[in-house]
Amino acid sequence: MSDFPKPLVRPHVLTVLQILPALESGGVEKGTLEIARALTGNGYRSLVMSQGGRLVAPLQGSGSEHFNWPVGRKSLWTLGLIPRLRRFLRDQRVDIVHARSRVPAWLAYLAWKGMDPRTRPGFITTVHGFYSVNRYSAVMTRGERVIAVSDSVRRYVLDNYPDTDPARLVVIHRGIDRALYPHGYTPPADWRAAWHRDYPQLEGRFVLTLPGRITRLKGHGDLLEVLRRLLDRGIPAHGLIVGEAPARRQAYRREIETRAQRLGLGDHVTFTGHRSDLREIMSVSGVVLSLSTTPESFGRTTLEALSLGCPVMGYDHGGVGEQLAMIYPAGRIPPGDTQALAGRLSDWHGNGPPPVPVAHDFTLEEMCRQTLAQYDALHAQRASS
Repeated sequence: MSDFPKPLVRPHVLTVLQILPALESGGVEKGTLEIARALTGNGYRSLVMSQGGRLVAPLQGSGSEHFNWPVGRKSLWTLGLIPRLRRFLRDQRVDIVHARSRVPAWLAYLAWKGMDPRTRPGFITTVHGFYSVNRYSAVMTRGERVIAVSDSVRRYVLDNYPDTDPARLVVIHRGIDRALYPHGYTPPADWRAAWHRDYPQLEGRFVLTLPGRITRLKGHGDLLEVLRRLLDRGIPAHGLIVGEAPARRQAYRREIETRAQRLGLGDHVTFTGHRSDLREIMSVSGVVLSLSTTPESFGRTTLEALSLGCPVMGYDHGGVGEQLAMIYPAGRIPPGDTQALAGRLSDWHGNGPPPVPVAHDFTLEEMCRQTLAQYDALHAQRASS
């Protein structure tokens, strides 16, 4: 039986094509697979077009069809795919095209525009981030329905593309599978034993975990400043930086390590590199932090931590600020205010953090229900016009 309720009773099986650059990894890719699984689980025909990648196998395993096209290549040559894509939409009798990235969106949009308005598919785009403001990015606002992944993204679209009809914009927050991130999750004993063996320096410490790829925007400098303030107060804090540094960011990682040493924090910061067990790591952390210096469009890791019941403290902007406002207001900190951050962490260390509520609306089931409802509603609107 499907995990997802059917949004509407449909007169025939809808065929939905999601189009994106590749299926290697990332939030856009994960969301594509989640919607694909919801589609097949509810009797839709699910098609995905991309340049392929390691996620093709699980996509096909859930019943979707994958078409390997070079739709993410930033080249004038790619425009040659437009007539072929137009034929594909006709031959496959696609009812809804859902574009999730800019190059594929341009291909889909130009192919769609060249079709008979009476018989062409519905066209939907999802704005996943705060894209650069230019004509290239504007294609993401040209869907008949435009999905924004947060209220912050919706405001960004309306502020920067004022010609966008607000009636076409719908906010559908990304969702978490509560079965994978259950509240109160405890890692198995063998994992905990290995963790303590590999990271004995964390024993008895107030562990502040900062997850994410090591880039300058993630706020590692603010973490060091907060650690210094806490240690000066006699609080046994330890910063845990979980994530890999891309090849072009190795110099930045060395910069952070050097700065930690200069501040006398060398023994109070641990870099784990890439880990596939972030769920377990967050569940044994004292606090999970989100210190991005610029707003994030959504902030999946923050939501995963909250779903597990882990206390989260983060800067109150973007999608993370929305999540905290709705689920855990005690974790909101003015952006860049390391003094306020250290003060509240000090209070949480002494008195314990407020409990994280069990229930929230950012669920995978709700995300899928709302998305499938958009497909149905747009198809019904076009069929009746």
